[in-house]
Amino acid sequence: MKNNVVLSMRGISKTFPGVRALNNVDFTLCKGEIHALMGENGAGKSTLVKVLTGVYTMDSGEIRVDGVNNAVSIRSPQDAQNMGISTVYQEITLCPNLTVAENMFIGRGKYHFINWRSQEKRADELLKKLKIPVRAAQQLGTCSIAVQQMVAIARAVDMDCKVLILDEPTSSLDEREVELLFSLMRELKAHGVGIIFITHFLDQVYEVCDKITVLRNGELVGEYEIKDLPKVDLISAMLGKDLEDISRLKQQKKSYEGDKEAVYETFGLSSAEGVKPFNFRTMKGEVNGFTGLLGSGRSESVRAIFAADRVTGGTVKISGKEVKISKPLEAMRNGIGYLPEDRKGDGIIQDLSVRENIILALQVLKGFFKPFSKAEAEKFADEYIKLLQIKTASKDTPIKSLSGGNQQKVILARWLLTNPQYLILDEPTRGIDVGTKVEIQKQVLKLAEKGVGLTFISSEIQEMLNVCSRLVVMRDRNIVGELREDELSQDNIMRTIAGGSAHNE
Repeated sequence: MKNNVVLSMRGISKTFPGVRALNNVDFTLCKGEIHALMGENGAGKSTLVKVLTGVYTMDSGEIRVDGVNNAVSIRSPQDAQNMGISTVYQEITLCPNLTVAENMFIGRGKYHFINWRSQEKRADELLKKLKIPVRAAQQLGTCSIAVQQMVAIARAVDMDCKVLILDEPTSSLDEREVELLFSLMRELKAHGVGIIFITHFLDQVYEVCDKITVLRNGELVGEYEIKDLPKVDLISAMLGKDLEDISRLKQQKKSYEGDKEAVYETFGLSSAEGVKPFNFRTMKGEVNGFTGLLGSGRSESVRAIFAADRVTGGTVKISGKEVKISKPLEAMRNGIGYLPEDRKGDGIIQDLSVRENIILALQVLKGFFKPFSKAEAEKFADEYIKLLQIKTASKDTPIKSLSGGNQQKVILARWLLTNPQYLILDEPTRGIDVGTKVEIQKQVLKLAEKGVGLTFISSEIQEMLNVCSRLVVMRDRNIVGELREDELSQDNIMRTIAGGSAHNE
């Protein structure tokens, strides 16, 4: 191995029953390098990482770590940790009720008693060295998600980490928090740590990474210097085909040609989650969106529309008729569907099958004492698995076994099956691959062509601009502006957030 190579994986193959997950994959990581591992869901990224961290045993291939000429055997996560390979996952596994220092050192004492005073001092020194803005004695639960991520990284670094794997670490962070995390990554890079960065945010890859390795269908597409791979070429490498210009999706869609009437209207709607009274309407065949910084109230506003949070005021009209919507079932009965931001917490029922998850909303509307026959349920499942190209071994596969993108498609199928008049999609593409994002955006525009009214929320402003013809801009849980058609641009959104005045339709 070359002196600056900290990790070399050669010819890695892994097969599961009926699936070749990795086929002769190579990967190289250098000291002091931030290296993006990219690919669609199902490309093999997770399998490669699990082989590296000892969760899976490879069928063939070899791994060398930190200049050692002999191949190493990694048969468990503990083996990986002992070799200086640490992983920080998207979902933080620390204990919020303990202090920062306790989270950094718990389970690592060689003896029964630990001198916590000295450990706090040691933790403070490391936190200062890594420029992490928190004190060792502070309770972890009082810290932001970004700082908790950093504490998890600090714990890994203090364990003589040579290779740090960051798996979707920014998916729940706002822009300021992402910058804090990137500063820490650059600090670790300067100290010689090799970082494997897995993310679906392409802009972040180009902001912080030195190299990119692309996998597709379990095979290596190539390794690239960041400067040599334009973004459009990266997307093409990931998809294996030329990607149509996503920004033209909206221009290519056919307009809804029916009656231009409001499918949903509200006046003075407010909720117990601090959403201030607002007026809002969605027209047939329109895709609109709520945008604003994290915490602006965009998600809380659509939760109020669906009555997922307790409604405290306001009136609602569906197709011009005043109705009462005080709970989700009433929203559903009035033709409203809602794909929530928290896919795992509020969306999927993990232990149920793909079929059961697809029919869930329609079964609720029908009533649980009038269950669908198995033939009906299977017909519905087959139809939407085919329509949305859901990748699953079977209709009976537990949904928790599917990739995040395919789980999201199942939830979308659930609401499409109810034939909604108005569909709310909150972060429908978060944490999923580029190809699936495009598929979901296409489905949104097809629904609008058929006259469905849609509200689309995404933390990626460009995605909102791709599909929406009207954006409601929010700040401090209040509407501060509205942009339409030719006014829609990232600059206008930022200006409105920064200096907009309160606005209601």
